[in-house]
Amino acid sequence: MTEEARSQMELLAEALPLLKRYDDQTIVVKYGGHAMGETAAADRFGRDIALLEQVGVNPVVVHGGGPQINAMLKRLNVQSEFVNGLRVTDGNVVDVVEMVLSGTVNKQVADCITRAGAMAVGISGKDGGLIRAKKLTRTYIDPESNIEKVLDLGFVGEPEHVDPHVLELLIGAQIVPVVAPVGVGPDGQTYNINADTAAGAIAGALNASRLLMLTDVAGVLDETRTLIPEMSVAEARAGIAAGWISGGMIPKIETCIYAIEKGVKGAVIVDGRVPHAVLIELFTEGGAGTLIRP
Repeated sequence: MTEEARSQMELLAEALPLLKRYDDQTIVVKYGGHAMGETAAADRFGRDIALLEQVGVNPVVVHGGGPQINAMLKRLNVQSEFVNGLRVTDGNVVDVVEMVLSGTVNKQVADCITRAGAMAVGISGKDGGLIRAKKLTRTYIDPESNIEKVLDLGFVGEPEHVDPHVLELLIGAQIVPVVAPVGVGPDGQTYNINADTAAGAIAGALNASRLLMLTDVAGVLDETRTLIPEMSVAEARAGIAAGWISGGMIPKIETCIYAIEKGVKGAVIVDGRVPHAVLIELFTEGGAGTLIRP
C-alpha cells in the first residue's frame, strides 16, 4: 500500500464516527463569498454537497449573490442609491435582485450539485410559502440634529415566518434544496433578504443539527487575532459587549445565536476559501472554523 493510500484510509477511519453522528441529520449551509466567484471552487462545493447527500446527510443550501447582483445592475444601467453605506432596494433594483438570485445564481448552484451526482432543485423563499417576509426597519442618529430617525431601505426584508414544508418534501425525496433568499410579504410584495439571515431562519425552522456559515474569514478571532475553535452563546455575547467581536462579524454571530435559540444544535462560522471546508468541519475532529454552541 502506498503512503497516499494509507493516508486516505486513515482519513476515512477518522471520519466514520462523525459520519454516523450526522446520519439523517439536516445541515443548512449558507453559501456565498469567495467560493461562489470561481468555477473550480463552485464545482468543488457542488461535489462536497453531493457527497453529504450520498453518505446520508440532508443538506440544505441557502446562497447569496451580491457580486452577481452588482454586475447585473451595472450591465442594465440600473442606478442604486446608498444611505449610510446600505443599498436602498427600490422597485427596479428588487426586480434585478430576484432575477439574479432566483434565476441565474440559484440554477447555477443547483446545477453544480446535480452534475456532481446528487439531485438538487433550486427554489426561492417565495416558493411554497417558504419565507413570509416583512419590511426591514433600521434606525440611525442624524449627525446634525442628533435625533434617531428611521432608515428606509425600500424592499429589503427579514423573515417573519418560515414554513419548512416544501423543504421537508424535497428532503424526503432525497433532493437537495437550494434556496434563494427572496421572500414575499402579506400583500405579495417581493423582499430581498440577507442570505445569512435567511439561512439562520431556515435552520431554526428545520431544527437543523448544524448551520454552516461559509464566509471569507477564518472564523471568530480573539483579541490576539487567534482563531477560536469553539465558544458558547454566552461567550459570543460577551465578546460583542467587550468590543473584540466587531464589524461584519457581529451580524453573523447574531444569526448563529438566533438559530441556536430556535433549536439548532450548533452553528459554525467557516472559512469558505478553504477547499472542502464543509467536509473538514463536519468530518474531522479539528473542524474548519468557529463552532458556537448553546
